[in-house]
Amino acid sequence: MWFPQRVAATLGLAACAAAGVHDQTTTTADGIRSIPLRTHTLDQPYLDSDMQSRWFDFGGNTIIRADQYIRLTSDRPSQAGWIFSRVPLTATNWEIEFEFKIHGSNTLHGDGFALWLTKQRAVQGDVFGSVDRFDGLGIFFDTYKNNRPGTVFPYIMAMVGDGNKVYDKSNDGKDNEFMGCSARGIRNANIATKARLTYFQDKSLKLQIQYKAEDQWENCFETDEPPMIPSVAYLGFSAETGELSDNHDIINVHTKNLYDTKSRETANTGGSQGKKDSYKSKTDFKKKDPSGSGSWTWFFFKVLLFFGLIGGGYFGYTAWRTQQRRSHRF
Repeated sequence: MWFPQRVAATLGLAACAAAGVHDQTTTTADGIRSIPLRTHTLDQPYLDSDMQSRWFDFGGNTIIRADQYIRLTSDRPSQAGWIFSRVPLTATNWEIEFEFKIHGSNTLHGDGFALWLTKQRAVQGDVFGSVDRFDGLGIFFDTYKNNRPGTVFPYIMAMVGDGNKVYDKSNDGKDNEFMGCSARGIRNANIATKARLTYFQDKSLKLQIQYKAEDQWENCFETDEPPMIPSVAYLGFSAETGELSDNHDIINVHTKNLYDTKSRETANTGGSQGKKDSYKSKTDFKKKDPSGSGSWTWFFFKVLLFFGLIGGGYFGYTAWRTQQRRSHRF
């Protein structure tokens, strides 16, 4: 009896998990349906019972406080830390929303942290704690200004790497910037600071940030000509400090798979209507076409009727002549 009970319990847990995912599925007013991706989500307590994360690896100077944060770097010089997903983000359309905190006690601070969607993963380097010459998308939350006249820091910058481009740290990556924005006040903010990155393949890429007031999202950048992100890209976060330092904390990460239900409904409706119109036109053609099967049937009927009349007349005439000949003999 143990085996059936164990199977029933397993099925019950699976059903509960499926129900939980279903309950979290939402659809917005503009028809965007979102489904949470557990494989790319981080929430307290972050770690399993064996003090490991099922879906993420971490290294460098990263410290995990299960009840508070994932600290990529502490407020100490010359630190670097990272955390990367173990499986790639393969969804075509997605949204990554995460809460973070940049803070410290020093007046001078640096250097910043980065969000990654790249082919490379879990390798420490000198670009905000991860490797240079990356292939994919990097978004840098840069808090220390090296050499960029006319730009207000902290500065958020996106860079698209092809595996060969180099991040020019001395000029804050200006030459290879894809898009970006200034975000003065994002460090030591009085509210929970958040970022939301939304991507629709071949349609749009948008970054929004919250740091001025609760539920007030500021557009950092948006484009309807998004870069091509590798089909196999790992989600990661990394940070570094130099002579100047800061605490760089990740509080939570929520990733969702997105579906544009209105576009699909429009396409399906159009296809169905096309089929109906096609069927209707064929039906009308059959009704109106004079050379249809009904016309041919009537034609053959008239031919048969004509030959029938001729045959009847012939047999009637033959019978009449025979009768006349008999009457003459007598």
